[in-house]
Order: sequence, then structure tokens, then C-alpha cells
Amino acid sequence: MRKRGAGRTGGRTVTHGTATRRPQDVAAARARARAKAKAALVAAAGGTVLAVLLSGCGGDAGQDKPSGSAEGRHASDPSPQADPAKNPTRIPRVGDRLQSKIPDESTQVVAVEGKGKNSPDATVRLYTRHGGAWHEEHRWAAHNGKRGWTHDHHQGDKRSPVGVFSLSDAGGVLPEPDAKLPYAHTAAFTPPSYWPKKTRHDFDHVIAIDYNRVKGTSPLDPTRPQGQAKGGSIWLHMDHGSGTSGCVSLSKAGMETLLRTLDPKKHPVVVMGDSASLRH
Repeated sequence: MRKRGAGRTGGRTVTHGTATRRPQDVAAARARARAKAKAALVAAAGGTVLAVLLSGCGGDAGQDKPSGSAEGRHASDPSPQADPAKNPTRIPRVGDRLQSKIPDESTQVVAVEGKGKNSPDATVRLYTRHGGAWHEEHRWAAHNGKRGWTHDHHQGDKRSPVGVFSLSDAGGVLPEPDAKLPYAHTAAFTPPSYWPKKTRHDFDHVIAIDYNRVKGTSPLDPTRPQGQAKGGSIWLHMDHGSGTSGCVSLSKAGMETLLRTLDPKKHPVVVMGDSASLRH
């Protein structure tokens, strides 16, 4: 016997004038809600991981400026002419210790020479070896870590690591400009919105420096073979006019030239450090 005031209407149960969905509809709605909540959680987590990952390349750029910062000096201004190389079979201004770490098969070297141990200012030079002689092809004014350089880089020290590292992967917000290196084109490189406005285009183009990372992966890969404490996400990227959190930055024209020129078949490497460390 039906209860008073209850009945079936159009597949819905009506009780005291209030319509309720069928049990299967309620279950489906709950499943959709759970899926939507899970997707939102994953997206939020992904954004957090991305922000942490990119913080290695200038997340708080514009703060904690050391004395001698090149704020206001345009990143593409040419650096003073260097003395000609005395020995064309060697990279100029690089001593035996780092010179010996350049692989024999490498015929392209990006040399980053910092102005001083605690300075954010640097010069980037691109060398190509023809026969047994190295030739300087290009140079650009640049910036390194806002606190300078270190032989023992750690996450958050705001210093760039000294050493010789291979260059094997690239990427950026903008499409690749005829890049020879594998290039990951994705908006995921976009800096977080809370970063300073001047950093908005830092990662339009990047080249991963193979420090504490896995070669053959996107520069965004968070894997740290030596552990998180040793830092990572050390890149060559576009300049915003002052020191970085550990990366090396140069002009857009410079980045485009490197991307068009660096060739995996030529085993490119970067030799980087302050002037004194390079010569040691």
C-alpha cells in the first residue's frame, strides 16, 4: 500500500511535493564530483611542483641584489674585447683543471665567465673548434646567480655552479627557432604569476645545463640524481636585467643563436665559473 502523498511521476520519486533523483543518478553525480575534485587536486599539485622546480631559475628575481649588480645595463651590450688567445688549441681564459674536463669529441663550447666570485655579471662566448683550433663565434653580456659562483652548489644558495657540463636538451614557452637540440615546446615553462613582472619572458627559450639532471629529458623533468639538496633546474635562459637564482641568462637574440647553432652531433658543453675559478 502506498503512503499518502507519495507516487511515481515520470521516473522520479515524488514525496510530499519534493522531487528526488533516482539512486543511479545520485551515484553517477557523486562519481563525477569525485573525479572533478581529484582532477583539481592533481592540477594544484602540478602547479606547486612546477613553481618549486622553476624557483631554481629566478623565482624571487629582483630581490636580494648584491653590490655591483648590473641592473639597468642592457643584457645584449657587448663586453670589452678580450685579449686574443695565446694558444688556439685551448679555450681562452680557461685553466688546465677545467680545460681537461672538456670531452675530446666536443667541438662546441659555451664559455660563461663571471666577473667575480660574488658578482651576478658575466660574459657568454660561443666557441667552435675547426681542426685543432678554437674560434670565438659570438659573445653576449649575461648574468649568473645573484650571489655569484660556488664549487658546491646547493638548493637556494643563489649561486651558479662552477664546472663543465654537457648541453643536451632545450625547451620553452615559444616554439623552437630551428633548434638542433631536442626542444620541449609547452606553456608549462610560463613563470608563476606572482613572480616579478620583468621575469615573465625568462623561459621563452631555455637550454638545460646538465647539472644534477637526467639527460634526454625535458628541462622540466624534476629528477635530481644527486638529491634535492644539491639543487637543479640550472638553465641558460633569457635575461631580465639582473642576477638569477643560479641560472645563466642572456639576450633573446643570444638564446636563439645558441638554439640554432648547438648541435648534439658536436657534443656541446658549457664551461662556467667566475674568472678566477676558470683560470685556476
